[in-house]
Amino acid sequence: MYTFLLVVGLVVGIAYIYHSVVVKGKRCKSKAKLRGKTVIVTGSNTGIGKMTALDLARRGARVILACRSKQRAEAALADIKRESGSNEVVFMQLDLASLKSVRSFAETFLKTEPRLDLLINNAGIYMPGTTEDGLGMMFGVNHLGPFLLTNLLLDRMKECGPSRVVNVSSIGHNFGTVDFNCLSTHKELGVGNSATDVFNIYTNSKLCNVLFTHELAKRLQGTNVTCYTLHPGAINSELFRDVSKVFMILMKPFLMFFFKDTVAGSQTTLHCALQEGLEPLSGCYFSNCTVRSLYAKARDNAVAKKLWEVSENLSGLSS
Repeated sequence: MYTFLLVVGLVVGIAYIYHSVVVKGKRCKSKAKLRGKTVIVTGSNTGIGKMTALDLARRGARVILACRSKQRAEAALADIKRESGSNEVVFMQLDLASLKSVRSFAETFLKTEPRLDLLINNAGIYMPGTTEDGLGMMFGVNHLGPFLLTNLLLDRMKECGPSRVVNVSSIGHNFGTVDFNCLSTHKELGVGNSATDVFNIYTNSKLCNVLFTHELAKRLQGTNVTCYTLHPGAINSELFRDVSKVFMILMKPFLMFFFKDTVAGSQTTLHCALQEGLEPLSGCYFSNCTVRSLYAKARDNAVAKKLWEVSENLSGLSS
């Protein structure tokens, strides 16, 4: 019995250390105060977006919660105001599955807000479907919507610099590809609705985030705006809320132990947004608050440039 208890204690101890060190990961060390600064966080009504917005509000920033659901956003707004003690938090409706909504949001923002210091493209989905513009849902929400939003707001960010754009991607980008023939034919990054098909399309959209950041950094050279992309970690959040409920129930113990909570999951986003001295690393990819190397396909200049041009056409920026 003593040996059994000793083994159990050892396993529990190792598990605790693993969870504390590996799963929770590093924390953003920046002490930056943001009074007088304005930030936009997309998808900030839940998950790591909400925790990111809360941290920025605590630092004194004016925080714009850019979300699709008014009901969910207003609930998050009340939470963030209460927990941060700040009244400089507002909701503005943004549906990244609608290019019309993206343009409307940008127009309203530019008319009503004199500054933009941080744009955090955090929102993302994991589900098949089609947007109102006839685009693949994950391509539209995870890439094209943020691409258009960023470009519509860049001039304001240049006026207010130094400013930063932070694009939340995923380690899943390593499994992605960009099939331009598929984009041309289907306006999507893949076809099919099987679990494998959906996973592949998702990872393809995350590769687009990294390639977009790579090309954006080149186009921002000589300005006072920099950009970064990141893997937040495996997060126990609502990203997979549209996956089978039975699957999620079975996964719950695994998610609780091996996945980061949303506070830990927001740390690399905050690091990229706030850490001093990152300007020379514009265009780089971060994980666990540390810059990481990329596979060649994620820093391919020709593919990044072509993706930009295709995105301009599909979003109407080139017309």
